[in-house]
This record gives sequence, C-alpha cells and structure tokens, in this order.
Amino acid sequence: MALTRVSRALGLFGVLTAIILIGLLHLIPPSSNVDAVTRTLSEYGLLPDAWVFNVGVTALALGSVAVVVSLVSQEVIRAVSVTSFLVAVWSASLMVIVAFPKNNWAVGPSMGGTVHRVASVVAFVALPLAAIIVGRITRSPWPLWLGVVSLLWFAVILGAVAAQPFTGIRWWLAIPLGVVERGMLLTEVLAVGSLVLVDRRSTARQDPVSSVG
Repeated sequence: MALTRVSRALGLFGVLTAIILIGLLHLIPPSSNVDAVTRTLSEYGLLPDAWVFNVGVTALALGSVAVVVSLVSQEVIRAVSVTSFLVAVWSASLMVIVAFPKNNWAVGPSMGGTVHRVASVVAFVALPLAAIIVGRITRSPWPLWLGVVSLLWFAVILGAVAAQPFTGIRWWLAIPLGVVERGMLLTEVLAVGSLVLVDRRSTARQDPVSSVG
C-alpha cells in the first residue's frame, strides 16, 4: 500500500535525522564541550547550536506520528487505541521539550523548566509502553525488548531517586546521568525505528487482537 510505504519512509527519515543531528551535537562546538557522562541532553537546548537539537527532536516526533500511520494502515493497531494514544503522548511531549527548554540553573528555576522536566518523564515512559504493546500483538521481538530495555534505563533513575534519602547523595550525582539518559534516548529512538519495520504479515494470528493495541 502506498500509504504504508510513504509513512514508513517518513518514520525512518525522522529516526535517522534524530540520530544524525543529536549525534552531531557531540562532535561540534560548543555542544561538544558538554560532558556526555554527567550532563543531560537537554543542556544542548541552552546553547547557541540549540537549533540542531530542536530539529532532531522535532524530526523524531513527526517521524513517530508517521510510524503510527503505518501501523494503522496495516491494521496492526486501530487509529484510536492505547498504542496510538501513547505514541501521540510521546510525540507531543517531545514537542513540549523543544518549546520549553530545561532550567538554566545559572539563572534559577522556572515554570518552563518544570514543564520540560514533566514532559521528559512522560515521554520516556509512553514510548516504551507503546513499543511493548506492538511487540506483543505482532510477536515482534525488537519493539518488545527495546521497550523493556528503555524502561530499565528509566528504572536506574528511579532507583537513584529512591536511594537519595538513605545515601544522602543527590540522585543526579549518584549515577552517570548523561550516560543513562543518552542510553535511554538511543534505545527509544531504536524502538521507534523497530516499529517502522513491523509488518502485519509478521503477526502470528490474524484476529482482532490489534484492537487492544
């Protein structure tokens, strides 16, 4: 189907654009001066080359929407379903992250920074759940396991937050936050990419199970 081919191509384009541009930020100044081990990706949104970060994240958001169109056109999921809702939340959260940069702590906390933080948490949870659902209903291992690994990355952050009252160490200092966040984002970008490759023909049984997804 033409719609499936086009939406798949757009989804893959969004994924590759995000990988290339966000990867490029690690190589070009001034963003290359950000410590990738301890500093979050959102730091790039505060720098003069923030537009590279914003374009990459926007491409990923739009590509994710195209992936949903592909899945719907193949009848893997319904247009109105848990999965489509979760991917919509993921995409909308990414756009919020672009619109509201993280706190610039040299200036102090801000409402926009709080919105950015909440959107980041929502995005990092919504996409893995969507990938797991699609992986289960199509019996495709890559979306399923990439979704699981994404949640495990997030669990590292939750563990650091939970341990803070007992260790007295600030949670963002207790772990290599930059590594964890980059690992989580890369896993989730790959999860979106794996959804591009999902084919209705890979479903083991042709029944209304897609209504769940």
